[in-house]
Order: sequence, then structure tokens, then C-alpha cells
Amino acid sequence: MIIRGRIASQSNESGESKDKATRRLAFLVAILVGLILVIAVQLLRLQVFQGVLGGGPELPPPNYVPEVASHRGLIVDCHGYVLALNTFEYDVSAAPDLIENPQDVASSLSPLLGSSSDQLFSLLTQKGPYVLLKPRVSKEVAEAVDSLDFRGVYLEPRLRRKYPEGRLAAHLLGFVTYDCDGVYGLEGYHDSLLKGTATRPERDEGPAEGGKGYQQGEAEPVVFHQLTLPQDGSHLILTLDRNIQYLVEQELARAVARYRADSGTIIVMDPKTGAILAMASFPSYDPNRFYEVPMGLHINPAVSQQYEPGSVFKILTMAVGLDAGVIAPDGIFYDSGAIEVGGAVIQNPDRRAHGLVTMADILAYSLNVGVAYVSTSLGEERFYAYLKRFGCGHPMGIDLAGEVAGTLKEPGSREWYKSDLGTNSFGQGVAVTPLQMIAAVAAVANRGRLMKPYVVARVVDDQGVTVTQPTVVRQVVSAQAAEQLTDMLVEAVERGAELAIVPGYDVAGKTGTAQIPVESGYDPEFTIASFVGYAPADDPQFIALVKIDKPRVALEGTRVAAPVFRNIAERLFVLLDIPPDSARLAGR
Repeated sequence: MIIRGRIASQSNESGESKDKATRRLAFLVAILVGLILVIAVQLLRLQVFQGVLGGGPELPPPNYVPEVASHRGLIVDCHGYVLALNTFEYDVSAAPDLIENPQDVASSLSPLLGSSSDQLFSLLTQKGPYVLLKPRVSKEVAEAVDSLDFRGVYLEPRLRRKYPEGRLAAHLLGFVTYDCDGVYGLEGYHDSLLKGTATRPERDEGPAEGGKGYQQGEAEPVVFHQLTLPQDGSHLILTLDRNIQYLVEQELARAVARYRADSGTIIVMDPKTGAILAMASFPSYDPNRFYEVPMGLHINPAVSQQYEPGSVFKILTMAVGLDAGVIAPDGIFYDSGAIEVGGAVIQNPDRRAHGLVTMADILAYSLNVGVAYVSTSLGEERFYAYLKRFGCGHPMGIDLAGEVAGTLKEPGSREWYKSDLGTNSFGQGVAVTPLQMIAAVAAVANRGRLMKPYVVARVVDDQGVTVTQPTVVRQVVSAQAAEQLTDMLVEAVERGAELAIVPGYDVAGKTGTAQIPVESGYDPEFTIASFVGYAPADDPQFIALVKIDKPRVALEGTRVAAPVFRNIAERLFVLLDIPPDSARLAGR
């Protein structure tokens, strides 16, 4: 697979983007490799020779040899922009027994460490070989402390992960704790790959034969006869496009503010490969300061939180009906305004009867009665078998930590009721993650082929480059059924979601206005507004899902999520260099 800055992966521009990203990464790696030996020796000096020989901050066991840390791998976007790298902070510690004038030392360190002179004096006059004065100070502060040259004051380097773009793609990246463990997102999923392997200098266990012996109690020098450099972590080149990610995050934040919503999620994906181009949720956080926000905010809602999707789920029901042959695009259905399924009466959102309607009308007007007719015509066995083929109720297997499976109740289970056959058809009583929802609709955009979503395009280490190949999970529905449904979804946008239209381009998509389940049934006040769409409809280069939680200015997906999709799509056509349909089709 080619990492690209535009979806047309075989184009010359894409090849240039790949080469540019590779050259950028190679340059960064070269700098890092040059620093490894210097840092390893510094760590060895500070942790071993000062600690073991010089009566350093701790008294280690007699045979203790500390590890020399490995460098965590870089994370870069598809153009080579660095999203995660390494820096150093320093612990300032002291050996109180070696401090000659604790009052002078405390007074000098106080303005540098931001601690009171009395507090530092108390620490410096404690009994014992080691005391921590200040954890994780900056390089500038460490240099100032070092310049004082106090005997018994030590600087211990600590690797720290840095995210130069701040909040950008925070949920997708995750972060690294003070213990150097990756958690959440890519950092958590690929922790061992990114971390690499630390090493220990090999210790000379004794004098060579015929060499000088040592009397009991005599100080024997510590000799390291070999220093093996640590195995650094692998570097990750992502499918993520920094420019698209920034665009998506800006539009999402504006939408949440504009509609006074609680939160939201947007995903942009290449439907032909499963490559994630952008994944954003709001509110977010700065992974450089992950400790300042509640732990719940670290969770990536795009893969870790499920919701009832509402009417966007009608895309799947119609795809199943077309593929199984129980409906045809020009088929007619009489909508009486209500249908009874398993003892429950299902009505349309507008509570109206629409009379004779086509299958395209069912999507354009978002008729619950119509899709319930489709699911009941399919029957329990076929309907749920197809939903599982779309990925409902199972993780998609994306390379991010924390993915959940969603919820699909099936016939025969204690939780399932016969009425679910009707309500599930329009996304009620079934729960998906945003990733599951976009991946399922992407299968329709991709001629019926469900692709495995992924974020890491290439892994780079000292052995070479490992390229992620797009993976077809399965053929869910036929190409013919997918193409028929695409035409119906273009019509659905033109007639029922005009605010999603981008002049010059055919957009296929569907809105959703989902109720939110609560203990007593469904929330009477709030909804989840969503839109999922792909373009150009005849040759999709991207698919985007917009989900806005609990909007207060408007409730419907047509008024809330559809215009957000349009704003993003307009920019994507430019960023991905996709010409208008008339110009593109004229060149065929």
C-alpha cells in the first residue's frame, strides 16, 4: 500500500508524497541515531559511575547494573510530519550525607526549583543516602542546577514523550505515562513495538586469571567490558493526514459550539482501503498534559463508545434487502403510517402515512415503516446474518487500543424480542461504535467489500520497512446491490438532506436522528444527530461520518450533521485534488 496525501494512490503526486514522508523520517532517524550513543553514555555516567562509584543518589545492590533506556519510536503522519517524539526531563536529587553546606545549597536551588528554601533545607538535612528534591524539571533548569556544581546534588535524565501538535489527534495517539508505558490509542496498542528494548552494560565479574586480587573489604573497581546499545523502538508512519485531521477537529469544535451540543465525533476514511485519514472527538485533551483532565476523557469515543445509530442504519437494511432480492430499487410499497412487528407498533418519525412510495422514497423520507417492512420480509435468520457480515456485534480489528464490539441482540438470546426485528431495521435497539458504522457504509461505497480499518501504514525499524496491505474482510453484498443503493443514496441526499450537497459533486449519504436510551426507555429531550456520506458517488475517494451528541439548537441530523459534512467535503475535494464530476467524467 502507498501512503499518500490524496486518495488516488497510484498518482504521481501520491508517490512524491510517499518519498517526501520517507525522506523526512530518514532525516529524523539519522539525527536520533547520532544522539543514541551520546545519551547512552550520559545515562551510563549518571546512573552507573556516579551512582555505583561516586556514592550517588541510591545505594544499589552489590551486583546491580542499571538499564540504559531505549528510544521510543517516532509517530508521523502520511506526509512525514512528526506527531510524537522524545525529549528529556531531569529529576533533581541529592545525597544528604555529601552536602557540605545545606543552607547555601537550599538557598541557591530554591528559585530554580520553585520550592521554598526551608523545604529544601529540610530535605537536604534528612538522614539517608538519597532524597528527591524535584521531579522532572526542564533541560534549562537542569543546566542551571548543573552550573552550580554542588557536591552531592545529582541530575537523573528521564525520557519524556512529547506531542508537538498539542491536542491534534490526541484520542488517536494516546499518550505515554511517567513510567514510560504507552496507554490508549496508538501508544497503547503498539506499546511494545514503539518502546524497543532497553539494555544493561555487561559487567566484568572478576579479574582475569593471574590478575591482581583483592583483599576482603577492599574496594574493587566496577568494570564494564562491553556496552551494547539499546534496541530502539520502531517508527510508525500513519495513514492519518495532518491537514485533514486539523480541518476535521476545527469543524467539530465549531459544530459542538454552534449547536450547543455535549460532544461529537467525526471520522474520515478511504472506503477502498480502510485507511483512516482523520479521527476526531470533542472534547479532547493535550497528551503532553494528560494528567490535567479526568481519566474518562482519555477514552477514544470513535472506537470505545457505542450508541444507537438511528436512521443512518437504514443504509444497511436496504443493502440487505437489495442483495437478498426481497426489494428492487423501483419497487413500490404502500406506507399506511404504521406497521406491527412482534406486538409493537412502529410509526414513521413524522407520524404520517405516505401511501404508495418507492424504495428510494423510503430513504429520502427516512420512513421507519418502510425499512421495517424490508427487515420483516427478510426474516430473522437472513437479516441478522447479514448484519453480522457488516461487522455489527464484532470489533473491526483496528490498530488502536480500547475498541469495543458494539451490541447486536440475536434471535434466541434472552435479551432479544420479536419486535427487535422491526426496530433494529432503523437503528434502534442495536448499538455500534462510530468506527463500525462508517466501516459498514464504506462497504456499500466499495462495491460491497468490507475493508479492515487501519491507522498504521508503514512500520520502520533497523530491519527495513513493513507496509500494511489493505485487507478485504469479506464481500458483504454484491457489487450490483451496492451500486443500486448508491444511486438511491444520491437521491436521498438531493431530496432529504439538501444541506449536505456540494455543488458539482454527487454525494451519496443518509442522515440520522437517533433517540438516546435511558433507564425508563428513551430520552424525551435529547438526540444524536448524524450523517454519513461518500463522494464522488460513482468513484468514492472518501467517506465521512459526523456524529453530534445532544445538540440543543436543533435536533435533526438534516439540520445539524449534514451541513458539517458539507463543510468538510468542500475542503476535502480541494485537499485531495478531486475535480468536479463534469470535468472528471469528461476525461474518461
